[in-house]
Amino acid sequence: MWLALAFVSAALLGLYDTSKKAALKDNSVLPVLFFNTLFSTIIFSPFIIDSIAGGGWFAGTAFDSSPFAGHPETSGTGEGSVVHAHLLIIIKAFIVLASWIFGYFGIKHLPITIVGPINATRPVLVLIGAMLIFGERLNAFQWTGVILSMVSLYLLSISSKKEQVDFVHNRWIWFVAAAAVIGAVSGLYDKYIMQQLSPMFVQSWYNLYQMIIMAVVCAILWYPNRKKVTPFHWSWAIPLISIFIAAADFAYFSALNQPDSMISVVSLIRRGSVIVSFACGVVLFRERNLKAKALDLLLIIIGMVFIYLGSR
Repeated sequence: MWLALAFVSAALLGLYDTSKKAALKDNSVLPVLFFNTLFSTIIFSPFIIDSIAGGGWFAGTAFDSSPFAGHPETSGTGEGSVVHAHLLIIIKAFIVLASWIFGYFGIKHLPITIVGPINATRPVLVLIGAMLIFGERLNAFQWTGVILSMVSLYLLSISSKKEQVDFVHNRWIWFVAAAAVIGAVSGLYDKYIMQQLSPMFVQSWYNLYQMIIMAVVCAILWYPNRKKVTPFHWSWAIPLISIFIAAADFAYFSALNQPDSMISVVSLIRRGSVIVSFACGVVLFRERNLKAKALDLLLIIIGMVFIYLGSR
C-alpha cells in the first residue's frame, strides 16, 4: 500500500511543480510562497481546529488529527508530550521553508525540464542518510535505479549548456541544489517524526507554522522592498500550488506512517514527478532542447521501474 501511495504522491508533485512554474512567471517569489502556505493552512484548518478543541471529529479515520493517533506508545503523559510534538513540527516547518525558498527561486529562473531532473537526485542523498541513520539497505534492482538517476544528472549537465545554463557557474542551479540537499534532510526528518506522530497532525500544523514564519519573512524582507523587486501579481496557479502539495504530502505522510515503509524508496519514487513536470514543460511552457532531455527522462523512468521491481 505504501508503494501505491508513493506513486500517487509523485504524480501530484509533478502538477505541484508545474503550478509553481506558472505562478512564478514574472512574479515575486516570497509573496507567492506566503499565499501557498496561507491556502494550505485554510485547507487543513478543520483538522487544526479539531486538534485544538479535542473534538475527535475524525477519530479512527485517516484524517485523525490528534498528535499520537496510531502511535499511542509514544504519547507519554501530560501537556509536555504535546508541546514536544509541536516543537518537532516547528523544526520541520523551518527545514521545509528553507528548501522551498531556494527551490522557488530556482524554478522561477530555470526551465522546469532542467529543475525536475536535478530534483530527481534528491533521493540519493536521502538514501545515504537512510543507510547511516535508519539502517536501510537497497537491493541490486534499487541500486540500479540510483545509478541510472546519477547518470541522468550527468547527461543533463551536458545538454543544458545548449540553453546557456552552466551547472557550475549558474547561481540558480546552486539554488536548486541547495533545495535538494535541504529537502533530503527534510525527508530523513520526516521518517523520524512519523514514527511518533500522526500524518494529519504533522501536515496540518506544519502548514500553520509555515504560514506564520512566511508572514514574518515577507514583513521583514519583501514588503519594505516591494517597489524595488519584481512586483507581485495574482495568479490562479497560486491556490493550485497549495491543493496539489496538500494532496501529495497527505499521500506521502500516509506512506511513511506504515511500519514497513522505506524512506529511501518512497523518496526515490516521489522523484518520478519529473515525468509529469517534463510533459507540462513541453505542452504548457514550450521549452527547448527536448531530445537530449528526453534521454535523461527515459533513464529516470527506467530507474523508477527498477526501484519498483526491487521493492515488490
